[in-house]
Amino acid sequence: MCSQRSVMFLALLAVFLTLSVARGGAPSVPPHEEVARMARFVVHKCDWASMATISTHEPVRGQPFSNTFSISDGLAGNGTGTPYMYLTHMEISVQDLQVNPQASLSVSLAQTHYCKNHGFDPQSPLCAHIILSGSVLQVNDSEASVAKAALFGRHPEMIDWPTDHNWFFAKFNITQVWVLDYFGGVKTVTPESTTAPPRTGRTPEVTRGDLDELDQKSLRLMNNSQVVCVCVCVCV
Repeated sequence: MCSQRSVMFLALLAVFLTLSVARGGAPSVPPHEEVARMARFVVHKCDWASMATISTHEPVRGQPFSNTFSISDGLAGNGTGTPYMYLTHMEISVQDLQVNPQASLSVSLAQTHYCKNHGFDPQSPLCAHIILSGSVLQVNDSEASVAKAALFGRHPEMIDWPTDHNWFFAKFNITQVWVLDYFGGVKTVTPESTTAPPRTGRTPEVTRGDLDELDQKSLRLMNNSQVVCVCVCVCV
């Protein structure tokens, strides 16, 4: 019979391989010459951004005010290039946006494993980061469904956030894209070159039931991996 350590190892290996297949493999970072593609890549790979607004609150009224927000431009492998957000008017930065919707959004691969694995400091231009200029707009109807699937699929905790906060879906309406991904200074590209509609097909509804089902599938995978181990492993 296999040792407990062997069972654990093969179970974890099976989970890893399954997740790798499900994700279709981690895509490589685009060449720095492909500026628009790099901008879209960074937006899609990152789960949060720093957004700067013009403060309406004392004692910093009229000054830049930066805050962290979860973002998503679509489910993994089906990005739009447009960052969506889940907001409430109770949030201090959203109150700024009600007076002036203009904002700046900064997103960096420093939040992924890429820069650390390559020894790139977050401030290094080799650790690709982008700055988006534009405004924050509430979305409704069909685009709200796209935003919901994008955000709840990558930030499942949002599903259980308090309903009395009157959450709404919004997008960052990009007017300018600044890219720092290599030496030689900042590069700019047009918003049109970095955004696109999601691929065809009905937008999936992401529910708590979907997440529970995923948990059950993961548990069954672990159990099946142990059975396979008992059948095929050879213990010394």
